[in-house]
Amino acid sequence: MFGLGVSFFWIIALAFIIVIIASAIRVLLEYERGVVFRLGRFAGVKGPGLKFIIPIIDQMKKVNMRTVAMDVPPQDIITRDNVSIKVNAVLYFRVVHPEKALIEVDNYLYATSQLAQTSLRSVLGQVELDDLLAQRDKINHNLQEILDRQTDPWGVKISNVEIKHVDLPAEMQRAMARQAEAERERRAKVIHATGELEASTALADAAKQISSQSGALQLRFLQTMTEIATEKNSTILFPMPLDLLKPFLETTSKEK
Repeated sequence: MFGLGVSFFWIIALAFIIVIIASAIRVLLEYERGVVFRLGRFAGVKGPGLKFIIPIIDQMKKVNMRTVAMDVPPQDIITRDNVSIKVNAVLYFRVVHPEKALIEVDNYLYATSQLAQTSLRSVLGQVELDDLLAQRDKINHNLQEILDRQTDPWGVKISNVEIKHVDLPAEMQRAMARQAEAERERRAKVIHATGELEASTALADAAKQISSQSGALQLRFLQTMTEIATEKNSTILFPMPLDLLKPFLETTSKEK
């Protein structure tokens, strides 16, 4: 009976030792860091691999160090020129100081998401609709700087912010379509007028050049007749230029 009690005791002791050893062993993946708290106080950060902690006394919290792609839900925004729109975005960030991400803020993922939503409404409310549509890269950069500055105390690095979609009201879409059509018509008229001006200038220069040479007009006339003559079904009336008859007229007047 005494032997059975001793055996049971050793079995319990061995199981207790196994549990203690198992609780002291931690395995961290390459993208994870372990923040160790010893009796409630911060004791250090452990890297990836097989790690040992003091059972009961130490407590380890794992932090994911990979880049997180967080979707910012659509936000109702009134732009500077009083246009109501819905805008959503995507946020890319990662933890660079795991101890700050656990100590300085409660649930850094939720805090970063809420900060991104409020900053998106605040920044886009200060720009006009045309600037939002035409200068999206600049706005993305401004958002990234603002969020990165505010999340730095949390040990979070904002790497990029991208506005994904701007949902415009139907009446605003129709107004912009009419504006774009009017702009295209204006450009077409300007291009046509510019072409007419250049053509008239070129024709005026050509007329001056031809008028300065006595035979140039006749050569141009003959060239035109040659182009017309290529059409076999054309009837050509060839007026005799007076300049060609001028030598004969002068000879006749001299004989008289």
